Amino acid sequence: MFAHPRFDPVALQIGPVSVRWYGLMYMVGFALGWILGRHRARKHWTPLNPTDVDDLVAVAMFGLIVGARLGYVLFYDLGTFMANPLDILMVWKGGMSFHGGLLGICLCIWLFARKRGLGFFEVTDFFVPLTPLGLLAGRMGNFINGELWGRPTDMPWGMIFFDPAAGLVPRHPSQLYEALLEGVALFVITWLYSSRPRPRMAVSGLFIACYGLFRFSVEFVRQPDPQLGFLAFGWLTMGQLLSLPMLLGGLWLLWLAYRRVEAQA
Repeated sequence: MFAHPRFDPVALQIGPVSVRWYGLMYMVGFALGWILGRHRARKHWTPLNPTDVDDLVAVAMFGLIVGARLGYVLFYDLGTFMANPLDILMVWKGGMSFHGGLLGICLCIWLFARKRGLGFFEVTDFFVPLTPLGLLAGRMGNFINGELWGRPTDMPWGMIFFDPAAGLVPRHPSQLYEALLEGVALFVITWLYSSRPRPRMAVSGLFIACYGLFRFSVEFVRQPDPQLGFLAFGWLTMGQLLSLPMLLGGLWLLWLAYRRVEAQA
């Protein structure tokens, strides 16, 4: 059994300005994506050049932050924010949804691709292998904050989180599970798979299917959001409800991508 280190959520204090670890992890994630994107953009077969990557990362950052916040409001806690609409702007208090962020990024990529005269999936196939390290950074931010912990466990690696809502019982460190699956494993899978040309939509489909599978699986040991609890069957969570269409949709995109190749052969 382990105890959560209880990190100070403030990474750096400069006078009245506080730089929090959670926000810093977002910046680390985008910086890693930008570096990887500029590296890959030098390949002769990619649709973007390094300058395009600069613009793409900027619009993706905007889409992620706005989409993730609005997604959390709509999917997880609409009643609270309807009662206090100004709280939507208080992102430093936490409350970001990956699925909402994904929708926000997709919208911004669609606008970016249209302006550049590119296909939507040309851009997403380039972009999605850059994102898992950002997911890794985000999950590490959750762990540093001691939030989004898992359900009680008697496993030897169970961890006590010093949050009154968690109680002093060992719990799954589900943030670390997600960091390993959504971050490390997803990066290795998508980066290696996309290291040479693939059928259009295939890289995007693989990313979406793998994320949906990983998130759906971890939700079995992650504590559901208290304001929602289980949605059905005594085990279905909102995270699973949102991830299952991703798994099925990703598999469908992979099937379409390779079916097109076969049809053209």
